[in-house]
Amino acid sequence: MSKFFRSMMLLVVVALLVTACQPAPSAASEAAPAAPAADSVKVGLITKTDTNPFFVKMKEGAEAEAKAKGAELMTAAGKFDGDNATQVTAIENMVSAGVKGIMITPGDTKAIVPAIKKARDAGVMVIALDTPTDPQEATDALFATDNFKAGVLIGQYAAAAMKGKTLKIATLDLKPGITVGVLRHNGFISGMGLAKVDATAPDNVNSAEVVCSQDTEGNQAKGQTAMENCLTKDPDINLVYTINEPAAFGAYQALKAAGKEKDVMIVSVDGGCEGVQGIVDGKIAATSQQYPLLMASMGVDATVDYVVNGTRASGYTDTGVALITDNPMSGVDSVDSKVGLEKCWGNK
Repeated sequence: MSKFFRSMMLLVVVALLVTACQPAPSAASEAAPAAPAADSVKVGLITKTDTNPFFVKMKEGAEAEAKAKGAELMTAAGKFDGDNATQVTAIENMVSAGVKGIMITPGDTKAIVPAIKKARDAGVMVIALDTPTDPQEATDALFATDNFKAGVLIGQYAAAAMKGKTLKIATLDLKPGITVGVLRHNGFISGMGLAKVDATAPDNVNSAEVVCSQDTEGNQAKGQTAMENCLTKDPDINLVYTINEPAAFGAYQALKAAGKEKDVMIVSVDGGCEGVQGIVDGKIAATSQQYPLLMASMGVDATVDYVVNGTRASGYTDTGVALITDNPMSGVDSVDSKVGLEKCWGNK
């Protein structure tokens, strides 16, 4: 045998021995693909509208957190508060685009449920922000203010501030059947001691009556019209509760036009920068502050965690609430407008 062939055979034998000594790949290593990177995560945000300052700020929070996490954010909004059709279309479009998680502030808390179910059945995690669906379990998770507590706080404040007076109350609400509006309204009534909705509600400390209730859809112009209607019904109204601060400013304009702005106390919910400035300016007596930036950033984080680590968000996470006023009442926890302006709609 020639030296060439002997050398070739030796090389073949060595190669076979080296191959035999290599460990066989395990089934586990073959079946474990690398976890997706955050920059491959698509997240959706659907708000009630893109004009209400609350939802504008929520969108800003989602955009900032998505950028920080390297995720891609898709956004959509209803054309008006309660625009379920546009929100349904947005869900369908986002699922088709491959989002892994959708955050939504439902405009119609019942009608949106079938669309949410379809998204979840397709493997998309759905988180409600600010407003729970009806039923709440229709979404994977809820990141929101305790809206009932927000109402209780301003009810307790108003009861203490107006103690001893005969109260004629106007409530400027959201619209029928929307959970966030119902919770805030019932909380206010409970905090005032007008109904034992909650065991912690105080006994009725006033002679008080709700003489007018109007829906505003959280809109300033509709808030003004609602207040005008209530003043026509009973010009002696001296306490006004509003679903949010745009409605509160509408109420103030109606009261000012009637020359009654100094005779009527307005309390509200939101705690936006403009709303807190309304306290400084004497237009609003107190407001319960929420934190939409926190809700949105938590939603983005939860979606990234779901995709990267497989951890699915669940249950209710309370994002906090604080009563803001420059005229504190004994027995009612609150902070002043300076603190309110520092925290307005940011992280608590």
